[in-house]
Amino acid sequence: MNILTTKSLNQFYGESHILWDLDIEIKQGSCVCLMGRNGVGKTTLLKSIMGLIPVRSGEILFEDQPLHNKSAAIRAQSGIGYVPQGREIFSQLTVLENLQTGLIARKDKSKELPEKIFELFPVLKQMIKRRGGDLSGGQQQQLAIGRALALEPKILLLDEPTEGIQPNVVQEIGDIIIKLNEEANITVVMVEQKLPFARRVGKEFIIMERGRKMATGVMDTLDDELVKKYLTV
Repeated sequence: MNILTTKSLNQFYGESHILWDLDIEIKQGSCVCLMGRNGVGKTTLLKSIMGLIPVRSGEILFEDQPLHNKSAAIRAQSGIGYVPQGREIFSQLTVLENLQTGLIARKDKSKELPEKIFELFPVLKQMIKRRGGDLSGGQQQQLAIGRALALEPKILLLDEPTEGIQPNVVQEIGDIIIKLNEEANITVVMVEQKLPFARRVGKEFIIMERGRKMATGVMDTLDDELVKKYLTV
């Protein structure tokens, strides 16, 4: 069963056509890497799914229900968690306050943070009263993921989760994503430039070029020819 589908999605920035008749299907329980060189529309696709930018035409379906005409808040309530590129945490708020902002979108209006966040990220519990801006890049990424998990999402959209993070924490972030996908059964769609990370964490890939889908498949079929043609800079 597909948890997320786009049909003939078109997106523009001004007069620039960014996404071209994009059809993608994300299966329930999958971990999909959106891949491609810079500027091919990967971040635009995630923002379009999340409702942060309006689409010009086409459909977005989540659990077979149309989403493209719904607000970002309604999409979050439906169970879509989003971790933007650059994390975008609130640097002046404490770790606790940052996490609590994720509760705003909960459909059940719960004010309790899921304990799972602290099981996955014990460092956040240790730093609960620290300001977000005082955390390292890796800790901020954990905080951003934790904030998205506060609404207990069915699907998690991650935009370059390893960007600007030290190698030992990249490994840890990868382990967390695998755990969320396989143990918590959260579907994951992530934009990822680091090929070794994508191969380790992802189960499937979608390659984009100039706003179009060029290739898809299970991760084992991402061969050197595809890498050279679409991913090598």
